[in-house]
Amino acid sequence: MRQTWRWFGPEDPVSLSDMLQAGVEGVVTALHDLAPGMVWTANDILRRKAEIAYFADGTTTGLTWEVVESLPVSEAIKTRSGPWREHIAAYKESLENLGASGIEVVCYNFMPVLDWTRTDLAYRLPHGGTAMRFDIADFAAFDIHILARAGAKEDFAPEIVEEAAKRFAQMDAATQKALTAKIVAGLPGAAEHRTLEDVRALLATYDGIGPDQLRAHLADFLAEVVPVAKRAGVRLCCHPDDPPFPLLGLPRVVSTAEDYRALLTAVDSPANGMTLCSGSLGARPDNDLVAMMKEFGARVHFLHLRNVKRESDALKGSFHEAEHLGGDTDMAALVSAVLAEEDRRRAEGRSDASIPFRPDHGQAILDDLSKDSTPGYPAIGRLRGLAELRGVIAGLRYAAAS
Repeated sequence: MRQTWRWFGPEDPVSLSDMLQAGVEGVVTALHDLAPGMVWTANDILRRKAEIAYFADGTTTGLTWEVVESLPVSEAIKTRSGPWREHIAAYKESLENLGASGIEVVCYNFMPVLDWTRTDLAYRLPHGGTAMRFDIADFAAFDIHILARAGAKEDFAPEIVEEAAKRFAQMDAATQKALTAKIVAGLPGAAEHRTLEDVRALLATYDGIGPDQLRAHLADFLAEVVPVAKRAGVRLCCHPDDPPFPLLGLPRVVSTAEDYRALLTAVDSPANGMTLCSGSLGARPDNDLVAMMKEFGARVHFLHLRNVKRESDALKGSFHEAEHLGGDTDMAALVSAVLAEEDRRRAEGRSDASIPFRPDHGQAILDDLSKDSTPGYPAIGRLRGLAELRGVIAGLRYAAAS
């Protein structure tokens, strides 16, 4: 298992030096300044590779760009509207340029309108640190009362609708604005920063698109780009929906084992793979992470290892980011399944036997609390997660060798 760390570029408060001190082996990053639908040129890619390879004084870091996260899929591609053909052409060209530069793993997602979504970016924990949280009642208050989406009430259980009304009644304008900003902000480091009106406009573009249609659009996208990725020596890996259930009345089609079976069989190629994110998938009680690793292991090209604590047994419920070895996922059992898959790959002689992983997200603890880090990506919280995961890996390897 190859230890990687997400980096948002030279402006990231967590520096390359910090990463080296954490013992990171490789870098996960993207060209965050380029909007979806734009070509990632060879020069752009080489610039980011150089930023990773060298410190400001010209000395080498010893680090390389190993995984792209993410090469974003535009809303035009997801809806197959507007300039979607041009965007697919740009996506293909970007894959070719990445492959030519030696980058072999490209993560992406197919979530409509909202990417990973939280209602609280600094939820206070009993030990005094903070974590990100998704509160279903707060989200319902946003959807029903702030966004005022038609039909929103029908998407929530009656008790959630009632609680959402109570919470909204207690929100002043500043609280409403803050909640909206957290929900519509989009991915960390992304070039796009949406407003409430942007979200309403994007929702309109999905009129008439249900889960079957969105799944068909995903399959069509894969049919176009996977052959290009294969020729370029690139392994695509789709990140699951986060959270893994429908939001804003929109379908989400990468949330369960059944969804991944459909995705991986749509274009049956080693270049069409999976990012197994234990946190995203673990937010649903009916997802068995160990079983998914065993079933899809041959096509798992990237791992996000993190944990969440579900706050109810509902399929669509609240949860918060737990410690990496806490929460509802048996992390030791999952890592054991990953190591078994790596052993199988080595026996087959696969060049990708060592699967890159990163300690995804992290609680803000200690000095993290006084620093302005990217939400979900504090230095010490992730270092703790990486250290804990290293311990699990070392213990399992020792036990297997005994």
